[in-house]
Amino acid sequence: MKKVALITGGSRGIGLGIAEELAWGGFNLVLSGRSDASEVSESIEHLKHCGAEVLYCVSDVSFPEARKNLLQSVRERFGRLDVLVNNAGVAPATRQDLLDLTEESYDRVMMINLQGPFFLTQKTAQWMLEQKSLDNEYNGVIINIGSVSAEMVSLNRGEYCISKAGVSMMTQLFAARLSAHDISVFEIRPGIIKTDMTNTVVEKYNKLINEGDLCVMKRWGFPKDVGKVAAVMAAGKMPYSVGQVIKVDGGLSLQRL
Repeated sequence: MKKVALITGGSRGIGLGIAEELAWGGFNLVLSGRSDASEVSESIEHLKHCGAEVLYCVSDVSFPEARKNLLQSVRERFGRLDVLVNNAGVAPATRQDLLDLTEESYDRVMMINLQGPFFLTQKTAQWMLEQKSLDNEYNGVIINIGSVSAEMVSLNRGEYCISKAGVSMMTQLFAARLSAHDISVFEIRPGIIKTDMTNTVVEKYNKLINEGDLCVMKRWGFPKDVGKVAAVMAAGKMPYSVGQVIKVDGGLSLQRL
């Protein structure tokens, strides 16, 4: 029986890059997102051609009822869940100086980037423990998509930085709680990845990358770069590395003189 992976925000960007690698790796997929199914049909068909059975759920995981319904949909369709990838996330709608940051923007980013993933992970972990109690060979995996912004300051998007720092601690907490039950928890920390989230800063980053002032590797990161790392984690090939952070940033975070 094929294993099943749930990827939030899985129909585009980093999520789609992860979904493609997991499809090639033999997983069936559940993708969630806020777009209508008709808007992501091309991505879904592509993943089916990669060998996966795919369920797409319209879901905003920042809401408790949506999280409950999402997991219920997975149960009804596949009856199991082996991998959760917390990928869904947003940047601030408007970049503002730290001294001008509004509570509305802070709350929006926190709900989607941290609170939603935290409580989705909590409910998923409960189900994974249930599956473990029924099958001692079961091994679950939880992958949180963080960001270099967890440790690198951006004064015009402080709420995003704080949310990703929270994801990093969330990873450690669940790793400590679940590792004794053969459920591995990891964080992938991407750097500058070419997605729709970075569309507004392409010119800026092109210049910095080409001049070697940003990354050691003189290129953008791509969703497939993150997907390849997620595939290794999902396949259970890092069983003694629970709670660890893998950076996918082309050397952006390396300290250089």
